[in-house]
Amino acid sequence: MHVQEWLETVPAVSIYALVGVIIGLESLGIPLPGEIVLVSAALLSSQHGELNPVILGICATAGAIIGDSIGYAIGRKGGRPLLAWLERKFPKHFSAANVGSAEQSFQKWGMWAVFFGRFVALLRIFAGPLAGVLRMPYWKFLIANVLGGIVWAGGTTAVIYYIGVVAEDWLKRFSYFGLAIAVLIGVGSMLLVKRRAKKSAAAREAEHRPEPAAEPVPVPAAD
Repeated sequence: MHVQEWLETVPAVSIYALVGVIIGLESLGIPLPGEIVLVSAALLSSQHGELNPVILGICATAGAIIGDSIGYAIGRKGGRPLLAWLERKFPKHFSAANVGSAEQSFQKWGMWAVFFGRFVALLRIFAGPLAGVLRMPYWKFLIANVLGGIVWAGGTTAVIYYIGVVAEDWLKRFSYFGLAIAVLIGVGSMLLVKRRAKKSAAAREAEHRPEPAAEPVPVPAAD
């Protein structure tokens, strides 16, 4: 069953709690589809009056901020051994390469990595625990965490809600033809983003690849 179809069978209060908990656990460092659940719930709120988008956005924001804060505390206490444990439990997400890439982002951007990490699936999982492991000052983390949570969770809810309202009215007039165009645009955008991400990853790998050792120059034998 599709996420949105399942959400339609759940009472509004349960959806608010579900969105907050899943986003909170994802922000804490557990790989869960928080963004998918939030987008599905926001889209559902645009089509059903029982689900209030404002309350939904508040619950999502609260889950994001609280989850990140708990992740920070756990990372600060657990340190590097925590990252090693996470790599064993979730090797796909917490591999040495992913952790190294996220750590470089933190070293380069500092507290802004926490803020903008909200909008990147991998960094959204890393942000809290890694900020704690790297012992980022808590006041910096808190500012970036609160602002990032509000902009990402609240902004995503608002944007998807209004897109759903506009799309529903538009699709009523253009029926399946409009739906087909929307799907094609969405698939094309996704493929373009994936292609650019692969190129970026290949470029980073090439930068860190060690250069081959030069072959020794033969020395002519003495007469």
